[in-house]
Amino acid sequence: MSFVRFQNTDIVNDTARITTSTWSNNTNSLTSVFTSSLQKHKPLVASPSSSGAHYIDVYDKAESDATREVQFSIAYGHVAGSGSKNFTHAVGSYGKSPSRNIYSQYRQLVYGTETQNFNFNGHTPDDIYVINVNRARYKHNLKPGSLNLKLASASIAVHLTDDSVTLTGSSTVTNAGRQFNIVSGSNGIMLGSSLTQVTNSGSYGFFYPDSGFIILNADAIGEKLRNKGATGGQNVQGYGGVYAGSGSQFSNTQRDNHQNLFYAIESGSSFVLDSEEKVSSTYYFARARNFEFNYTTNPSFADNNGNVLINSMIDNPTSYITTVGMYNDSGNLLAVAKLSQPITKDFTKEALIRVKLDY
Repeated sequence: MSFVRFQNTDIVNDTARITTSTWSNNTNSLTSVFTSSLQKHKPLVASPSSSGAHYIDVYDKAESDATREVQFSIAYGHVAGSGSKNFTHAVGSYGKSPSRNIYSQYRQLVYGTETQNFNFNGHTPDDIYVINVNRARYKHNLKPGSLNLKLASASIAVHLTDDSVTLTGSSTVTNAGRQFNIVSGSNGIMLGSSLTQVTNSGSYGFFYPDSGFIILNADAIGEKLRNKGATGGQNVQGYGGVYAGSGSQFSNTQRDNHQNLFYAIESGSSFVLDSEEKVSSTYYFARARNFEFNYTTNPSFADNNGNVLINSMIDNPTSYITTVGMYNDSGNLLAVAKLSQPITKDFTKEALIRVKLDY
């Protein structure tokens, strides 16, 4: 067996970005979405500590299909805890509810503090919606510029994207990684020139591709999609719109706002989002020069004294390269590369074999 040390010029490092759809089976656009009847909140019987009071998982297939998978989750957060029931309705516990938990959790993730509220281009709403992509659905990060989400209510619709292309690569860096604005448009390009997408309500939200979630401005979304024929004010369910809950009148009341956002996504029937994976590769160029590797290491080739047993191989030795083994300095085998077919090697031939390691 022959060993040759790799030189610096024999080793090349490379990094490539691979883009695939975030959704199961590499589905480009998620056109149908489903929830679970087990998780769907029932205000009169469900506990505020249940998962359905905090968020709902969204699937790509109906509940009857055993192959369905969670694609993302939807949550609703309120800075004061309105729109959901208190965990314990007693003095000192008012406002401590699932919606307050959600708001506190995400501002802690983004800002690293529970004192800073979400501000969308000068507008600070009391409440937010969250779309959190299932971690198993994307690789290293979601791809900026690939977000295309349609929200609809009755005959009203809004097409949302991030503004990464409009910003030409720049972004705000937070504790949750890069932050882009959610705006009206497509493929990372904002329509118009102002981040204030809805008068007096600011932009639509923020996109965090490195952490896999979207924060939506409940005021802007609710104002844009509110069914103008509906009555009853905010937080009304059943009209297909999204109604932001604010004010003490909705304290200790389960309004299922996250379900309303689900209806808007369901009605929009189009959710496109890609993920990115950074694959690092190292290429090793194994060189077999004309005077190297011409004699086989098969024990049947020579006797115990080193005499060649096959006369034709004495003056014209020929070997067949089938494997490249990679060893450390201690002689330990670390990796093996198998060739698709043997390479004939003799004193008249040279071989250059490229070995690629991905990690």
